Amino acid sequence: MSDTVISVEHLSKTYQLGVIGTGTFFGDLNRWWAKKLGRPDPYAKIGEADHGNRIGESIWALDDVSFQLKRGEALGIIGRNGAGKSTLLKIMSRVTAPTSGEVKVKGRIASLLEVGTGFHPELTGRENIFLNGAILGMNRAEVARKFDEIVDFSGVEKFIDTPVKRYSSGMYVRLAFAVAAHLEPEILVVDEVLAVGDAEFQRKCLGKMSDVAHAGRTVLFVSHNMPAILRLCSNAIMLDRGRLVKQGSAEQVTNYYLNSNENAEGAVAWAGENAPGTNEVKLMGVRLMDSEGKSKSLVEINAPSFLEIEYDVRQPGLKFRVAAGFNTQGVVAFTTNELYETQHDRPGRYISRVEIPANLLAEGEYSVSVSLFASKGLKIRYVRAKNVLVFQAVDYIAGDSARGDFTQNLAGVLRPALAWEKIFAGELQL
Repeated sequence: MSDTVISVEHLSKTYQLGVIGTGTFFGDLNRWWAKKLGRPDPYAKIGEADHGNRIGESIWALDDVSFQLKRGEALGIIGRNGAGKSTLLKIMSRVTAPTSGEVKVKGRIASLLEVGTGFHPELTGRENIFLNGAILGMNRAEVARKFDEIVDFSGVEKFIDTPVKRYSSGMYVRLAFAVAAHLEPEILVVDEVLAVGDAEFQRKCLGKMSDVAHAGRTVLFVSHNMPAILRLCSNAIMLDRGRLVKQGSAEQVTNYYLNSNENAEGAVAWAGENAPGTNEVKLMGVRLMDSEGKSKSLVEINAPSFLEIEYDVRQPGLKFRVAAGFNTQGVVAFTTNELYETQHDRPGRYISRVEIPANLLAEGEYSVSVSLFASKGLKIRYVRAKNVLVFQAVDYIAGDSARGDFTQNLAGVLRPALAWEKIFAGELQL
């Protein structure tokens, strides 16, 4: 018996652009005749683009996509917005039909594609739990056995008998994920909808999905969070404009994706008067490099990296220092600056360089802000450039990472490698 539970074969999906019809035969005929004569759409609203001229145009959301997924495998699906990720999941979940090709599925699928998917707004949270169970083919007794666990995980116990139309988007997601993950489907399909929840709940969800995958069930996970993909998924695929452009291990595919993004070289530069700064000092470039001097936007946390800040001093005798702030998750992770202000006697190009040690950063996306300033007496700021460079810190869970062999999520914006010691303090007195 084959272990393949999902087989996607030459899958394609096309959508028609523009307004397809007016709702009446007479209106459609008038619109067609106006287009034939080259006139504006008579049914377009004031200030609205003439969508009638786009009738007949189409876009391929998916274009000849093929892959297979085995039982117990966790597959990450990545790509830019509009790449076709959500369309793929909707076809696999039987929400929409493909234009061509087919998907073969063995097993019960639980899907969490959008906020409120599968929920009836007029029903209470309690009623929707049983409704979702019925949709998955479970009887009332089976759902009842899982009910308390679902409610406890979701954290909406106080509102469980309230109609879900009164829930916030975060409450919707909490309950919907709890239902999808705890009703023991053979295949769990999760879109980026988890981004709606708070950080603590996202960590709970990732931990639960990891448990589901380790229990031998199959997981499909769409996310822009590369650390989450690396931690949860063994393999991944990348979509671009509807086509499957990369398939392989999660490490290979995420690396390919990150290095195909804009600013993938891990460097930004300015020219002439467009550069940030004042007439005295101009910021000319910022680069993030590995130990070999190669610029990169993907940083492995168990290896050192180097930040270079390049600037022009246009007035002799200026005395200032250079600082860089590293921001993530909406907070400043840390700031580093030159210890002393330096006298710049000669105009010219200068480079300040700082090492970011291995095993300092946690997984996630970081942005770098740069400042050049004098702080003795009246503070003078020559350059203040926010979020000039963005990079991803990833942990491939290999080598001497500060996480050791612990594979679950670790909270925090930093993850330093600290030395632990164990001491035997004596026998127990029983």
